[in-house]
Amino acid sequence: MARPGSGLLVPVNGLGYPPQNLARVVVWEWLNEHGRWRPYSAAVCHHIENVLKGDARGTVVLGQVDGQLSPYVIDLQSMHQFRQDTGTMRPVQRNFYEPSSAPGKGVVWEWENDNGSWTPYDMEICVTIQNAYEKQHPWLDLTSLGFCYLIDFNSMCQTNRQSQRKRRLRRRMDLAYPLIMGSIPKSQSWPVGASSGQPCSCQQCILVNSTRAASNAILASQRRKLYGGTAGNLGATGTLAVVRQSNTFAGTSLWSPTSASSGPNNINISMGGGQAKAEQVQLPLSTANFPCSPVMPSLSSTHGHHALIINGQNNLNRPGTQRISMGTARGAIPPGVPALPVKNLTGSGPVHPALAGMTGILMCAAGLPVCLTRAPKPILHPPPINKSDMKPVPGINGMRRKTKKKHLRRGKNPEDVVRRYTEKIKVAPDEDCTICMERLVMSSGYEGVLQHKGIKPELVGKLGKCGHMYHLLCLVAMYNNGNKDGSLQCPTCKTIYGEKTGTQPPGKMEYHVIPHCLPGYPDSKTIRIVYDIPAGIQTNEHPNPGKKFSARGFPRHCYLPDNEKGRKVLKLLIMAWDRRLIFTIGTSSTTGESDTVVWNEIHHKTEFGSNLTGHGYPDPNYLDNVLTELSAQGVGEDNLKD
Repeated sequence: MARPGSGLLVPVNGLGYPPQNLARVVVWEWLNEHGRWRPYSAAVCHHIENVLKGDARGTVVLGQVDGQLSPYVIDLQSMHQFRQDTGTMRPVQRNFYEPSSAPGKGVVWEWENDNGSWTPYDMEICVTIQNAYEKQHPWLDLTSLGFCYLIDFNSMCQTNRQSQRKRRLRRRMDLAYPLIMGSIPKSQSWPVGASSGQPCSCQQCILVNSTRAASNAILASQRRKLYGGTAGNLGATGTLAVVRQSNTFAGTSLWSPTSASSGPNNINISMGGGQAKAEQVQLPLSTANFPCSPVMPSLSSTHGHHALIINGQNNLNRPGTQRISMGTARGAIPPGVPALPVKNLTGSGPVHPALAGMTGILMCAAGLPVCLTRAPKPILHPPPINKSDMKPVPGINGMRRKTKKKHLRRGKNPEDVVRRYTEKIKVAPDEDCTICMERLVMSSGYEGVLQHKGIKPELVGKLGKCGHMYHLLCLVAMYNNGNKDGSLQCPTCKTIYGEKTGTQPPGKMEYHVIPHCLPGYPDSKTIRIVYDIPAGIQTNEHPNPGKKFSARGFPRHCYLPDNEKGRKVLKLLIMAWDRRLIFTIGTSSTTGESDTVVWNEIHHKTEFGSNLTGHGYPDPNYLDNVLTELSAQGVGEDNLKD
């Protein structure tokens, strides 16, 4: 692993546009909430490119190639990723790299997060790391890229220059990203279809452009409401002088400012509170703007006004997932206007919020009146319960558990733990050790970094249950980086050897039966679990020892049906609590806050009487799913027999 030569300070940026006659690698990326462009996997990028070749204005369903991305689609016309269950939109971009760079070779650099899983670096950083690795630099400083990290190729770790915290990193091979030939589209010409001139005259494009113009008018009106701008002289002429186009849609605007004049055919868009205060934006439909005017006679044959009344909040998204809120006053629903009830995000309601919003705009553009009703609020808690109504759970002793400040189990020799669960291999196969990424026939990448008597860097061991093979010195290094609790977990298949424990802070767990039933379980009462963990100071087992950690949202109430399987799940959750596996300290995926108490990969139902957030009932698969998650933490049904 020794790499001669000086370190690298100046990054080599693979991003950019090579000469037009050369091949280049395409990487599709999406913009996260922190303003960083995150790459899709190579398989997803191949899928997007294949769709792009067939229809440059089409829609890419990401779930067809990656099951974890099933809620997401990409609109190639507006260059946005759309989440179908929540309506969230994020910008996407198509980036180009040299074929000799990391994405062209299928090289992926990843760092180990707090949950023990691996997160890929941004593509720009990945290209820079790979360039330094190929030039055999011993280290790489990422400060010039805006990150206070130092990459050490000898120890394969990343060090935070401020906190001095180290994380493991690894280099793995994956599918190479798609390679294209020919000219590169200029940024100004993307998204596709955003060209000047006459819009397409087909019926589909006219409807799409009508939808865009309607949404642009809504957003323009919202801006005037939010920032106190004037709406123009709408009372006298009923026309809108200028409609500023939203950045959400980059296509050609159907109505130009010069053609926005009063006409006999108007779409009347009403928003906000009562009808007397509703702001109206009238958009004329002129047949002069359409090369083929007869294709939509329903838009030009009626002289009446059509209303789109949106109560509560408008779910049209702006780039970067920003949402613009409208007035909260509720307006009366005109008689004869069909209502689209927006219920929950999991599909049990008639219409998803995102689908309802899109449908409302399309119906308005087609000259149909529509009213979106306000979504109901989630029912998080049951009705008030007297303390005398709270009963013990049948078959389970007591009604509460407490965990005190537990120290790490010392005195367990790492070498003894590794030897207990492995057997030595005399002839190592010619394959990679997935811990240090060196070949098993060579010495461990931790040679010179770790020194343990009796374990030579070239020794290879095979884990007893799963049979995966690693350098013994690499297993020792992995054990030293964990809880040192006497257990090992295979980094490849996650098989657990011994009893796994976590880093959950001290707290209290209570459980009892309440006389109410959950949706989907009408014949069963409900088990309520209450977790309470106070804020405190991190210890040596936590990410930042000595630093304070927060505990948001406690006490947290969770619910199970009081039936045989529900009581089985509760017994296993109690066991997981005793092993300190329910919570950990890390970064919240919801708020982005670091050094806070978060769930530790065992899902709980925190919504009592509905399923609007996806964390409630009915959910017929939940009990089976949580049993699987508990088993993955080493808390299986076989433990109940002990």
